[in-house]
Amino acid sequence: MKAAARAVRSFFSALREGPRANRKPGKPEAPPRIGLALGGGFARGIAHAGVLDVFERYQIPIHCIAGVSAGSIAAAAYASGASPAEIASAGCSMRLGDVARWSLGRMGFVVTERMQRFLQKLLKGYRFEDMKIPLGVLATDVCTGESVGFRDSGDVFLPIRASCAYPGLFQPVRHDGRLLVDGAMSMEIPAMMARLLGATHVIAVHLPAHHGAAQPPHNVFQVVNRCFQIMQSRTEHSWRADADLVISPNVRGIEWDGFRCGPQMLKAGEAAALAALPAIQDWLSRPQKAAGPLVELPGTLPA
Repeated sequence: MKAAARAVRSFFSALREGPRANRKPGKPEAPPRIGLALGGGFARGIAHAGVLDVFERYQIPIHCIAGVSAGSIAAAAYASGASPAEIASAGCSMRLGDVARWSLGRMGFVVTERMQRFLQKLLKGYRFEDMKIPLGVLATDVCTGESVGFRDSGDVFLPIRASCAYPGLFQPVRHDGRLLVDGAMSMEIPAMMARLLGATHVIAVHLPAHHGAAQPPHNVFQVVNRCFQIMQSRTEHSWRADADLVISPNVRGIEWDGFRCGPQMLKAGEAAALAALPAIQDWLSRPQKAAGPLVELPGTLPA
């Protein structure tokens, strides 16, 4: 009778356990692979260095990084091994003449050959395959409107020049039969590219220019710039859908050429990154296969 009772208990115990009783212990889930997607903003891109500085100080592991426009410079510099302090110093001291030269043409007023010399001083490596972490740079085909991604191999100079070629001001960059302009024209923040580089969790760094009513433009470049800002604000859903966390440093009101506001923008980047730390550290403490829905951080201004 005792043997029969034990057999019955074993039977019902097996039913309660179900298939788990026969499963072998699985491998522990891998830690999240965090990817950064850096948006543009010309001088406002200095804020990226403040974000990167906080992530380094708090030892947030970055698996990969992608950028458009000014974000592509910060992304390439960081991927090559430049420190946030070096990126900040280069950004705060930079002026338009360091990366561009006025040259009246049919498709723009500025050429960007000088940018290569600037990048050679800042970057620690000049080819995608030499980067410390995977790097992606996004440009736009001005004829088709398609995003053109650069990654994995080849030199980084032409892709960055193309990604920074703001239409109407900078002349397009020719490559492989295409005319390339600013990557933000087709995708304001390259969140999807970060995923393609292997990220499981994507942090998008958004550098909005204005909040509410902006000051009236004073010249043709400001008119064009404001028009593009309006257009991009209507299409934000396309990149937000691929981001898990959006950081928005408060650099609103700083003009595209406001390099002299560098220290202010660094502090804005640091403050926004510090506000993001609890959410990011939660990812790292609880590895998971996929991130949850997009989070807009409290304390940052909505786009």
